Amino acid sequence: MPTIDIEYKELEQLLHIELNWDMEKLDDILAYVKAEVKGYNKQDETVNIEFKDTNRPDLWSAEGLARALKGFVNSQQRGIKQYSIAKSEVEVFVSRDLYDIRPYIACAVIKEVHLSDAIIRGLMHLQEKLDQTCGRGRRKASIGVYNLDLIKPPIEYTVVKPHEVEFTPLGFTEDMTLNDILEVHPKGCEYGHIIKYNALYPMLFDSEGRILSLPPIINSNDLGKVTEKSQNLLVEVTGTSHKTVLNMLNLVVTMLIDRGGKAYTTTIHYPEDSNYGTVQKQEITPNFDNQHLQLNIEYTNKILGLELTSNRMVELLQTAGFNIEKTSITDIEVLIPCYRTDIMHQVDLIEDIAIAYGYNNIKPNWQELPTVGRAKQDQQLINHARDLMIGLGFQEILNTTLTNKETLFNKTNRPLTPHIEIRNPKVITMTCLRNALLPGLLEVLSNNQSVEFPQKIYEQGKVIHPDQTSETKTLEEEHLAAITTHPMAGFSEIKAVLDSFLSNFDVQWQIKQASQPTFIEGRTGRIIINGDQEIGVI
Repeated sequence: MPTIDIEYKELEQLLHIELNWDMEKLDDILAYVKAEVKGYNKQDETVNIEFKDTNRPDLWSAEGLARALKGFVNSQQRGIKQYSIAKSEVEVFVSRDLYDIRPYIACAVIKEVHLSDAIIRGLMHLQEKLDQTCGRGRRKASIGVYNLDLIKPPIEYTVVKPHEVEFTPLGFTEDMTLNDILEVHPKGCEYGHIIKYNALYPMLFDSEGRILSLPPIINSNDLGKVTEKSQNLLVEVTGTSHKTVLNMLNLVVTMLIDRGGKAYTTTIHYPEDSNYGTVQKQEITPNFDNQHLQLNIEYTNKILGLELTSNRMVELLQTAGFNIEKTSITDIEVLIPCYRTDIMHQVDLIEDIAIAYGYNNIKPNWQELPTVGRAKQDQQLINHARDLMIGLGFQEILNTTLTNKETLFNKTNRPLTPHIEIRNPKVITMTCLRNALLPGLLEVLSNNQSVEFPQKIYEQGKVIHPDQTSETKTLEEEHLAAITTHPMAGFSEIKAVLDSFLSNFDVQWQIKQASQPTFIEGRTGRIIINGDQEIGVI
């Protein structure tokens, strides 16, 4: 489950409350977003927060966390937080050669943002969390942040041959080839496998040919280094999933707007007559448009077991950070903010309604049943048989229902009786379904010859026979088998076990001499009940 470290004072300022290091009170507030305090350090003034919900990346920063909690701590701040964005002149041109490598890009310009050391750490922390989770370890998408004042637009997103380009990666002081970066730089060693097998590598250049980054590996040390003095930023996200790229950009940009930055769009130019399909050839990013989702009132009450009115639902939705477009007798049209990338179905909205309502306020409604629950009669019989065998000193064995003909027939000299075989077995030890328990017990003994005597084991379980009259063409029966082995083991000992077992079921029985290839001649008997019904062998 994801965890984040945030500056305690920063969270208080963003929420406009004072908690005075009361972790119990903070825990109560964090419960609204399914999170809790895992630890804190008063000396460093940091709090470690763990999230139980892994599909809400909008929470993984102090800014996003405060945005999600504002409606719960202050009723005057309910609803969607609106973000405005202006148009910039920054353009990005995408090469058609990227389609099979890393085809999508989205960018935004942030101006007049005042960065502190804590904000930069939070930004880098969010970037890393998004890269690892939504970006699937940067394979699906990755984020880059640059000092815009050093960049000369337009920006070119293109491909290069690995041996043709050199630049100084972030954190280094000397130029390196792209292959050297993948072999030497820590980020190259960690993420180089994403691109190293391509003949061409993706690259970002400005209009003067200066390198911004080698996505998704590392920024350049010249243009991709952000400090507290940086006031104007360029944020880019590249990846293989168009939707993921756009979502991750929105999460980073809204965080920077919350820190006082002013956001501006960029224009992405995708190549004409290419494989990009439904993607607009001139795409404006980021896009903060709200999404619409219909919430059925009756369905919501059915799921929650409540009788909420539409007005009450509207109030709870606004507390959870949504806006309402319109309501009717049956439905509520809900506006989903751009940063809530986790909302896919009305069930997601119902969960937020339940959280805002308070799970502890939902009274349990115990289901009324006409009968008292108990085990079925045949299961009671099975349980009783198991208790008897354990009481007689036997240890239960649990073998798999799948076995093989070698164990089932050949090793025990059993005749080849009808059985069910697997058409395409994955391993040679599991090629058919067992139709007897005894071969499995003998195999257990053969594998445990080093264990001290006596060994007394039993198994109670299903055996399967072919049956053309049933729907599944099989017949399942519950069988029991037991073995005792030690130097003094004999017929009288196992007969005493059988007598004790059947007597507890008040069954009258007898033994009739039999011959069976598995056992030594003259030492085998058929177990007979009701005069002529054979139920087993001893």
